[in-house]
Amino acid sequence: MDITVSKKLGSLPPYLFAEIDTAKRKARQEGRNIIDLGVGDPDIPTPSFIIEKLYEAAKDPKNHRYALDQGMPEFRIAIAEWYKKRFNVDLNPEKEILPLIGSKEGIAHMPIAFLDKGDFVLVPDPGYPPYKNATILADGKPQVMPLKASHGFLPELDTINPRIADKAKLMFLNYPNNPTAAVADRSFYEKVVQFATLHNIIVCHDAAYSEVYFNGIKPMSFLEVPGAKEVGVEFHSLSKTFNMTGWRVGWVCGNEKVISALAKVKSNIDSGIFQAIQVAGIASLRDGDSVIEQNNKIYGERCQVFVEGLKNIGWKIDKPHATFYVWLKLPRKVKSSVEFCSILLERANIVATPGVGLGKYGEGYARFALTLDKEKLKEAVERMKVYLVDML
Repeated sequence: MDITVSKKLGSLPPYLFAEIDTAKRKARQEGRNIIDLGVGDPDIPTPSFIIEKLYEAAKDPKNHRYALDQGMPEFRIAIAEWYKKRFNVDLNPEKEILPLIGSKEGIAHMPIAFLDKGDFVLVPDPGYPPYKNATILADGKPQVMPLKASHGFLPELDTINPRIADKAKLMFLNYPNNPTAAVADRSFYEKVVQFATLHNIIVCHDAAYSEVYFNGIKPMSFLEVPGAKEVGVEFHSLSKTFNMTGWRVGWVCGNEKVISALAKVKSNIDSGIFQAIQVAGIASLRDGDSVIEQNNKIYGERCQVFVEGLKNIGWKIDKPHATFYVWLKLPRKVKSSVEFCSILLERANIVATPGVGLGKYGEGYARFALTLDKEKLKEAVERMKVYLVDML
């Protein structure tokens, strides 16, 4: 039987992190001692009080049936309470919040809800691959917004062709940013609201890293800006906030018409989040402030060790203010990010993410995820010092 995939599926590039995983498995099968700084999957365990709440809820038969598509009312209320406490943003739990099977799921379904064939979507480059790939799967046309160091890795909205902007249905943004670790301020979000209002664009702000920050400076929510709720929504996740990547639980909040449309897509595709996980999510939001504080202490120390170590061996690099990523400019002697990461793996047994895998404008950089302890990060720096000396 001849099985042929759809043209749009065939047009997708190989998923970057699946390729990285294949390279890691091969290296480990060869018996090599790999230091994996490739994928942003926290190594810190989920807090015990959250696990205990899941265990308790999982034993309750009422949680064994289909969950409601729009999530448990108690979970939506807990999200609204957390948003008010953290950002001073008021949300209607019934109309302006939709729990998701991880924020990635909601992000991937947004284009399905709003695009017709050929509609444009503004996507950051470099950026999280699902922004672009979900657009392609929905028959949309991604339009790149370059993120450049010269502009603080923020898209230059005033350089976007007005004719393209007028044809765009959605705009994806992500701050604190993966992969660059950049943070956006109020003035930028105010410009986004003005731009979206002018061109009738739905803003999809991915705030998955809002609770990973250093120096006591808390990143703000897009929804804090007046008018933001009229033009868009914000995606959140418990993955990085409470070390729950495998649990697959998050939400989207903001404009109720956008929420309603996304909910309609979800009702035709999935049957909601396992209720016991939602119960655990409630516990994390209400009792997890100390977890965030402790996580950021750990990531801050790791960032200090890694960045200072790289400086000491000759790299020019500034310490990030948020996320657990280091966006490292390549040595001048290296031609490409793929070449650099290949050399890094072959010589030093270190896994990193080539910047070009996150977009054309990621070329010239590599991303390192600080998801291993300080001793491993020190060892990584030492290996780079020994095996990459000819590049520096």
